[in-house]
Amino acid sequence: MALSDFSEKLSNIVKVLPNKPGVYQYFDADGKIIYVGKAKDLKKRVSSYFNKDQTQSGKVQVLVKRIRDIRFIVTNSEGEALLLENNLIKEFQPRYNILLKDDKTYPWIILKKEPFPRIFYTRNKIKDGSEYFGPFASVKSMHTLLELVHQTYPLRNCSLNLAQKYIDEGKYKVCLQYHIGKCLGPCQGLQSKENYTGLVRAAREIIKGNISGVKAQLKEEMMAFAEKMEFEKAQYIKEKIERLENYQAKSVVVNPLISNVDVFSILSDEKSAFVNYLKVEAGAVIQAYTLELKKKLEESDEELLLLAVTELRSRFESTSTEVILPFQPETELPGITLTVPQRGDKKSLLELSERNAKYFRLEQEKQKDLVDPDRHGKRIIKQMQSDLRMPVAPDHIECFDNSNTQGSYPVASMVVFKNAKPDKKEYRHFNIKTVEGPNDFASMEEIITRRYSRLLDEQKPLPQLIIVDGGKGQLSSAVGALDRIGLRGKITIIGIAKRLEEIYFPEDSIPLYIDKKSETLRIIQQLRDEAHRFGITHHRKRREKGTIKTELTEIPGIGPQTATLLLSKFRSIKRIREANSDEIVNTIGQAKAALIEAYFAKQTKPNE
Repeated sequence: MALSDFSEKLSNIVKVLPNKPGVYQYFDADGKIIYVGKAKDLKKRVSSYFNKDQTQSGKVQVLVKRIRDIRFIVTNSEGEALLLENNLIKEFQPRYNILLKDDKTYPWIILKKEPFPRIFYTRNKIKDGSEYFGPFASVKSMHTLLELVHQTYPLRNCSLNLAQKYIDEGKYKVCLQYHIGKCLGPCQGLQSKENYTGLVRAAREIIKGNISGVKAQLKEEMMAFAEKMEFEKAQYIKEKIERLENYQAKSVVVNPLISNVDVFSILSDEKSAFVNYLKVEAGAVIQAYTLELKKKLEESDEELLLLAVTELRSRFESTSTEVILPFQPETELPGITLTVPQRGDKKSLLELSERNAKYFRLEQEKQKDLVDPDRHGKRIIKQMQSDLRMPVAPDHIECFDNSNTQGSYPVASMVVFKNAKPDKKEYRHFNIKTVEGPNDFASMEEIITRRYSRLLDEQKPLPQLIIVDGGKGQLSSAVGALDRIGLRGKITIIGIAKRLEEIYFPEDSIPLYIDKKSETLRIIQQLRDEAHRFGITHHRKRREKGTIKTELTEIPGIGPQTATLLLSKFRSIKRIREANSDEIVNTIGQAKAALIEAYFAKQTKPNE
């Protein structure tokens, strides 16, 4: 079948699509699902893919070219479509969808259905009538919770079958756990089922996050023991309360009245998105997980967030009826209240979730840098190539800066970055030789000519990017120099103006304004500042040497070595002039001290 026939077939399908919410599926030539999407209006959404007037990304255009068939499922609402989309993506894993697979098996806390139920953790959830809590994204937090339960309540941890007939037959003996007070001996009938069930019920409340209710019950028990003058038992209960309060103090982050709430935030860049999920019970975060999503078709933050909300709530079996989000999506979720807080405790929870997403991304970056130490530099270089519209990546960058004081002692500096890092052994200073007076344009032209003429003569590698500290004037001078030595158009050259950090390109009067937070601008600024620092250091040294020459070495009989001795001792010309004869004699000797004194004495005489 010709491509034109396929186009006609798809066009006919699109024409009959209903204006209703639902899910659409794209199939390739082999009959395989390559994309699943949801829509508020199936006809409008699917039509947008084939609208030639609409600007689409290259990835979407590739997808559209592969479509050979379209199928759809109508739903009652966009929220239902979202749930169905999530299930279809996980089932078929289409090539152009974000994959929501998760190879991890998360642990659960299980309240085992058996006589004298045990509470422990498992990674295998089976339908045996037991009660499961979780799953827990953090194994550490799960173990902390289990430890709190077993420290607070003496529940058995053995796997004995405690059917009543075995207890009556005296089949078992108490173990060490009984003797150290960690178990009350139900295996020998030393603890009643009623008593044990009461402990399990309280432990269950702790696991569910209802610590405040358990504390209130324990306080009643403590007061009852105190009234009966049973102070040892009252103290035992008090220690339990303190243990619970200590745990609660570490876990409660907001108002305890905020309960059974899910919190989601998203942190997105060009290639990925990080969605953080917090489960809150009684003001405490009892679940925390961050999901990384790799973008396939330049999906919006709203699409990614809704996909993650659906997936994570399903994965962690959330029953919360309120979900806190950073923005209000257009799609409503069935049976769920969506909250976008502006202030208060819920806003604090959202900010906590956002911080978790940021920390997760930083941790991911650190892990990648450990595996590939040069990865960070490569990524910056690739970004610079894109931002500056360069034909090649700027692995080798050279930046130039002029430095002079009202035209005196003019110098220039060049710093070199390779792989986005300073290469200090390649730094160079230039003393301006052919320019008289303060002329930055002519100075820039001289040093560019000298630098690259020499590299050409010595057949050394040229940089991919030249940066000039200055605006259009300095850039034009540098471009003129490159033109004269035959390098114009062979090396990318830009100028950076200090006032607004504008980036200028040759023969383009309109500057480029790069995002202030971008790594490209940060590297350019770092190069500019380093060149300035390096140039100022050289200029200061040259000026100091110039001062010695004009002030002291002009005195007949006084050379550079004597001048250096004097300045090392007295630190300035003024102090030498004010010093007494003995100090100068002790530094340079009687004969030369006399020359110095005669020189300064002559300077102080009035003109005749």
